[in-house]
Amino acid sequence: MRRDRVRTTAAYEEDMTGTGKTAGADQERLAYNLLKRVSKALPHYSMIEDGDRIVVAVSGGKDSLTLLRLLRLGRESGAAKYDLVAVHVESDFRCSGCAHRETLERVFEDEGVEFGFEHITVTVGADGKQRAPTCFWCSWNRRKALFLAAERHGCNKVAFGHHADDVAETALLNLFYHGRLETMEPKVVFFDGKITVIRPLVYVPEREISRFAKAGGFPSQLCRCPNSLTSERARMKEILKTVEEECPRVKINLYKAIENRMGSTRNGETKHSTGSLRQGDPSTA
Repeated sequence: MRRDRVRTTAAYEEDMTGTGKTAGADQERLAYNLLKRVSKALPHYSMIEDGDRIVVAVSGGKDSLTLLRLLRLGRESGAAKYDLVAVHVESDFRCSGCAHRETLERVFEDEGVEFGFEHITVTVGADGKQRAPTCFWCSWNRRKALFLAAERHGCNKVAFGHHADDVAETALLNLFYHGRLETMEPKVVFFDGKITVIRPLVYVPEREISRFAKAGGFPSQLCRCPNSLTSERARMKEILKTVEEECPRVKINLYKAIENRMGSTRNGETKHSTGSLRQGDPSTA
């Protein structure tokens, strides 16, 4: 396994002083453990096949950077042969800590993958008037930008860094606010098969991603939504954290309940929009 590392100022300092050797060993061990989880999810949901070209949605946060690293490592050691294209979507609604293009360019170059940047405007509504961006409007525009980027880059799949905690939080959101027992799916097909969304980290807990990102010297706090601490999802995270103290398997149980309710999608597909790629609705991804 190669030990390519995302270069930050701290990482360079560790290399110069020799203190980065232990971190490198920790990263290899953690990568091995994470890849076991990813390697279980990929065939279970038939996510990746030979010849795929995959857009990896990279926000600059720990989840998406971990996804990019693991897919790159999996490509080197796995049976499937596929190409990766890292895509970062810039927005006019961002915090001061959001990823700088130069930083992400260095990350992508270190990983040895193709990459591109997109820009969206979310502070202006469809009617052309100024508006306070909502989570739905922002995510809708980001997904649309990623789908169009996939089309331009000749990619047939888009990989998101959603992990096991995201799945549990989404389940509670849908239950509490919409009265539905469902969550984001590991694999969703759009536009008559032109684009397939995959979530390779669906079996990976967030705490393991945090350890891996720290050991890997990933740039920290590169991207955070200005509404991240006050959103409905943040409240679901706090609820799960409280319940988890008495019921450690609460997130696993939520996912099992949903799978039992909806039926496993092993080797199957969930299809959504069948219209034009440029006109279709990506919000159900």
